[in-house]
Amino acid sequence: MSKTIRIGGASGFWGDSAIATPQLLAVPWLQYLVYDYLAETTMAILARARVKDPSLGYATDFVHTAMAPHLAQICRQGVRVIANAGGLNPHACRAALLAVAREQGLSLRVAVVTGDDILSSFDTLRSHGIREWPDGADLPTDPLSVNAYVGARGIAQALALGADIVITGRCVDSAVVVGALAHEFGWQWDDWDRLAAGTLAGHLIECGAQATGGLFTDWQTVPDWANIGYPVIDVAQDGSLTLSKPAGTGGLIHPGAVAEQILYEVGDPANYLMPDVTCDFREVRVARVTTDTVHVSGARGRPPTATYKANGTHREGYQMQVMMAIRGIDAVAKANRTAAALLERTRRLMEERGFGDYTQTCVELLGCDSLYPPQQRTRASADVREVVLRIAVRHENAKALSFLQRECASAGTSMGPGTRSSFSGRAEIQPVIKVFSFLVPKHAVPLQVAMDTHSEPVPGAPECAPVPAAPLRMPESRDDAGALTGDTLEVPLVALAWARSGDKGDDENIAVIARHAEFLPVLRGQLTVESVRAYVAHLVSGAVERFEVPGLGALNFVLHEALGGGGVGSLRSDPLGKSYAQMLLDFPVQIPRKWVASGLVPHTT
Repeated sequence: MSKTIRIGGASGFWGDSAIATPQLLAVPWLQYLVYDYLAETTMAILARARVKDPSLGYATDFVHTAMAPHLAQICRQGVRVIANAGGLNPHACRAALLAVAREQGLSLRVAVVTGDDILSSFDTLRSHGIREWPDGADLPTDPLSVNAYVGARGIAQALALGADIVITGRCVDSAVVVGALAHEFGWQWDDWDRLAAGTLAGHLIECGAQATGGLFTDWQTVPDWANIGYPVIDVAQDGSLTLSKPAGTGGLIHPGAVAEQILYEVGDPANYLMPDVTCDFREVRVARVTTDTVHVSGARGRPPTATYKANGTHREGYQMQVMMAIRGIDAVAKANRTAAALLERTRRLMEERGFGDYTQTCVELLGCDSLYPPQQRTRASADVREVVLRIAVRHENAKALSFLQRECASAGTSMGPGTRSSFSGRAEIQPVIKVFSFLVPKHAVPLQVAMDTHSEPVPGAPECAPVPAAPLRMPESRDDAGALTGDTLEVPLVALAWARSGDKGDDENIAVIARHAEFLPVLRGQLTVESVRAYVAHLVSGAVERFEVPGLGALNFVLHEALGGGGVGSLRSDPLGKSYAQMLLDFPVQIPRKWVASGLVPHTT
């Protein structure tokens, strides 16, 4: 039997469930546990923590929740662990973990991969003319943190040195898997197809249970959320893999859910840029093997770029949100009037005391389709009897926000009937830690591996010439709207497709996967760039792109400037666009009536 490597994906973000580690340790022959903690928003949180306490800046949950209760079992079973939990302070993370190991009488070899933190060289980079990406703006002058998204070379090197646990700073999410596979299989760093396949493997499990039924469009079919199983992959030498979950757990292994995750947070599937490889996912295929397993293959790779993407964080004023419940007759009208009155009053008070206007405001009525397209807001009417009014504001001066912080309470007695003006006391005024991005030459980011008292450099990647993506095996643009003949009817998109949305900065992608191959021409004909752009026009300021993914029978839409700044830079209640795919699934599609009559499409009233 050919060699395979078994890896469990135990964390998709800082704050993921504590149930993952113990259930994965019960999987027979598990060789690796990998943990991903570092979303863009998380880096902003870590920067804020390090400002308050220089000994912080790492994902403390990794040490105290994921490792401490299970460290003895991990050692006993010989499972190796890789985590990017080091954040902005990998050495402090290692010290905390080794302290726990000593308390438990355990001997561990813990390596750290560093060098991604380029704060100390930031001024030099700025002086060399590096600018913000992709808009070309000037870089901030006073960052709190600056980190390059590095690859898997240092992880593989640490494993070769004999590390039991590898802790990194800001590597790309999939690197924790690619590093293990490159080490185990001896992959060369110019074996592009295998590196792309390993990246796909890492991408599939980097968000934990999102690969095993979490966020699935058909959520009603996913059993036992309370005990949802976390993903297990068995990866072969060529990078192809079988996905499963621990026996006896909830969740669901389904080709549709896996396809959703493959395209999650992906822009152009032909040019998925990673530090070690440029991936092409257009011909990736998912095939069911058993009820609880699927096989994934088909990734292709090309040389990577000569730059790393880097993210920094910096302070930019202060923000606050207030939330109040408003109930009764004409709840929507009362909520709108309450928001207008509070903003008018506090603007007047700020002006009287010498403060300028808010730099940004956001008013949302949660409970009446506030983020949905105007044509879909059917419930925003006199029939609504209960809404949550959310007002978010931003200002350069924290003192200016204190007026709304105080005045919102008065709505409970001086504005509309049925108003509860606070859920949890006074709202908190918080500093805004915003994220910015730029591209940095790889040679400007020297990496190191350290374990025990030993430290050594990670050899730099050679310069590679870019290689364009191969042409699609099918026309990239094809108008199939004319395929509809005879009697038709209108159904929501969800009757024909699965969909999932994901964020990258201020951009959003929505992957739409046809439930049956027969549906794809109709989707291609009606889900055009123009129709989708019109549908989301109230949320999206930039362009909309559409990419074909024939292997998955999918269309991937990229919405630029779609999140009001994105992450911590947005005042919206959904700054990561988690609901965008759900909104698009209401998109009206014309289909042949015979599809319903034959049972191919469920009857929709």
